[in-house]
Amino acid sequence: MRTRILPAGVLSILLFITKGLQAQQDTLQQLPEVVIQSYFSKASLQRVPTTVSVLSPADMQLQQGSSLLPAFNTVPGIRMEERSPGSYRLSIRGSLLRSPFGIRNIKIYADDIPLTDAGGNTYLNLVDPDAVTSAEVLKGPDGSLFGANSGGVMRLALAPPPNDTHHLQVNLQGGSYGLFHGSIGWQQQWKNYQLQVFQGYQRADGYRQNTAMKRSYTQTTQRWEYKPGYALKLLAFYSDLSYLTPGGLTLAESKANPRAARPATAANAGPIALKAGIYNRTFQGGLVHEAQFTPRLQHVISVFGANTHFENPFLTNYEARDENTAGFRTYLQWVNNPQQHSILQWKWLNGVEWQQTTTDVVNYGNRGGKRDTVMAADKLNARQYFFFSRFHATVNNFTLEAAASLNYYGYSYNSNGHTQVKFTPQLMPRVSMSYLFTPLVTGRLTVSRGYSPPATAEVRASNNVINTALQPETGWNYEAGLRAATRKGRAMLDAAFFYYRMQNAIVKRQDANGNDYFVNAGGVHQKGIELQGMWWIMKPRAQGVLRGIKWQEGYTFSDFKFVDYISGTKNYSGNRLTGVPQHVLVSSLLWQLPENISLYTQHTFTSNLPLDDANSVYAGSYHLLQANVSWKLPLHTRYVLVVRAGADNLLNVQYSLGNDLNAVGSRYYNPAPGRNYFGGIAMKL
Repeated sequence: MRTRILPAGVLSILLFITKGLQAQQDTLQQLPEVVIQSYFSKASLQRVPTTVSVLSPADMQLQQGSSLLPAFNTVPGIRMEERSPGSYRLSIRGSLLRSPFGIRNIKIYADDIPLTDAGGNTYLNLVDPDAVTSAEVLKGPDGSLFGANSGGVMRLALAPPPNDTHHLQVNLQGGSYGLFHGSIGWQQQWKNYQLQVFQGYQRADGYRQNTAMKRSYTQTTQRWEYKPGYALKLLAFYSDLSYLTPGGLTLAESKANPRAARPATAANAGPIALKAGIYNRTFQGGLVHEAQFTPRLQHVISVFGANTHFENPFLTNYEARDENTAGFRTYLQWVNNPQQHSILQWKWLNGVEWQQTTTDVVNYGNRGGKRDTVMAADKLNARQYFFFSRFHATVNNFTLEAAASLNYYGYSYNSNGHTQVKFTPQLMPRVSMSYLFTPLVTGRLTVSRGYSPPATAEVRASNNVINTALQPETGWNYEAGLRAATRKGRAMLDAAFFYYRMQNAIVKRQDANGNDYFVNAGGVHQKGIELQGMWWIMKPRAQGVLRGIKWQEGYTFSDFKFVDYISGTKNYSGNRLTGVPQHVLVSSLLWQLPENISLYTQHTFTSNLPLDDANSVYAGSYHLLQANVSWKLPLHTRYVLVVRAGADNLLNVQYSLGNDLNAVGSRYYNPAPGRNYFGGIAMKL
């Protein structure tokens, strides 16, 4: 019955959008146009010929501020998991098979600085959620400007907009299970120089045993426009993160005591006795120089680096890593004369990005959470660089893009780091086209190629064996989409239909001791539909008991199946891709009330998902309901105080938000918290 309800919700969106398109005489105030900056020049979302989703500052502020997960999971095609506080996993249009912890298969940037290192790892959990003001998500393979990826690209805004006049912002939040999250940000503008300093701190005991978490995060951003059109920007942060890991439970164990950590066995003492956890201290930063030589010619160059000390006491060993990353990115962009209003408008961008990450990793025995004798030691040096080019043109109602990158990737290893493995250079083209049927309705088509080499954490997984046989994932993506909006922003709809044929899919396995390792599993055919809609049921007004009602809907359909996947004597071809629900529906209502009070409610339905490649075990479907209320109090014409309170999982559902896939001993489940509460204040001075 549930799968019949989902299309009805989608049809309702279409009907409401249609009504909104016809309502041209409404008096709703014109909303700011959504602008995309991920292609290095401002562009209207309505004219962008690819599938892009935007999380605005208003979208981020609707959610609980202690985690990025609630906001990201409202975007169709994104699945973010948090097995315990601080333990993120993130995918875009894919599975989490490649994520023992962390993020694979996608690239994340802050401005022109990649947060993803040369080895393919991204420590997104280092960043304080309050530091992320907005995000743009480019879905599907987009290596044309960002290099190797097969899932997509995410660009985070960590710096305040230029000429932002806010001086001081303080956020404080507390909640169930020992949650405390606080941040303070100060920024000032002096003529052509802007400075921001941000400090965040978060701690939580967690729902389960052995899930305590702490993070201290310090960031500075600076911008100096030393002459008109020429600016130097700095982004730097230091993060000290630690969190404990409880381990997976069997279904019987999770039902008997969902708050328990994995019990000890004859093979090991369990995560509590071994003090299993993650400890990560990272400094990362970069300089970006922008030069507008002429109205037609712009040059941007960034240099960046990172240093990470990482420790992971685990059930079978104690891993310690030191990682150092360095790189640069530069490009030139030409445009036709912006002063001329010709039929043809074009932009041409060419650039290169180079990055290298050196990893020194040592595995010790784990004796009660302390290092014992050395079990294995290696040095890995991952290097990637790519050349990229993009030509963008608009001719009347047509928008055309042709882009490509040529990607080089390889790594070296052993105790001296000299044994080399190089992959064949890969061309990642993308061709996109959109047509503006009316000023409010746009159709688009895209063909692109995905390429994702194995990450260093997959080449040398927790079994301490360097797997030189692991090959990159590749594939072609075919996509069509439609955007529609009303003239004054009362309603919008964005629909995307895609088919990605992946080869050499990388999947996770576990050996008899519970150590991870990775193999190529033939191919995966990924067919999907993503729908995102918004409608002001009641447009904002200044009087009345109800001052406005906003409805938002997001739906993801994922028909992902293995092809040509044979492991030993078992043939998994035709099975559903592990860890991917077929249906996810996120519905929300924002109620605007008198006295600047607002109520936000959100319902999420997630269908069942297979927990192993054989599709022999499934996690059940579940419904999540959350709500929060906020009250905006003007302290002064310039000062604002916002008081918020809310609750998550109001239905008190038992579910696992972050399953261990293909787990040994059927330990698939990491139970999520039941009904829990939070509250806090935010001040702008």
